[in-house]
Amino acid sequence: MYWKVKEILEKNGYKHYEVSNYAKPGFESKHNSNCWEQKEYFGFGVGAHSYTDGVRYSNTENIEDYIENYKNGKQENNFIFHEKQDKLSQMKEFIMLGLRKIEGVKKSDFKEKFEIDIKKFFNMELEKLLKEKLIIEDEKVIKLSNKGIDLANLVWQEFV
Repeated sequence: MYWKVKEILEKNGYKHYEVSNYAKPGFESKHNSNCWEQKEYFGFGVGAHSYTDGVRYSNTENIEDYIENYKNGKQENNFIFHEKQDKLSQMKEFIMLGLRKIEGVKKSDFKEKFEIDIKKFFNMELEKLLKEKLIIEDEKVIKLSNKGIDLANLVWQEFV
């Protein structure tokens, strides 16, 4: 069904830009695209989420507490910290999220961000996925194959 839906959507002018997302050109989700590229974002308001400097946090979901904390000058009590990433977890996530995009992970982007060649650091995992025909690689990009799209969770699992 996935491949049939893909065919129908693409025939009707939709672009398959992420494993589970299609959009008319120019209408791709900017927020999702930024997330897949590990760009920072700030959430404002009750329950809003943020990601900055490798830290994920959210605001309290309780509106009464949220308002009361601001009234009393205790805004920091609204923050709920979920994750502080180290460099290795950022690198793994960068690949995992990048492989959600149909265009895949640009090797140059990885090297620019982490100052290391993706193949030097993750050669074992990438070779395994290539052997299983779950990813495709050329000199510039690593991306999911059609089989890899069908079995994407197995690919991402290598980087968890």
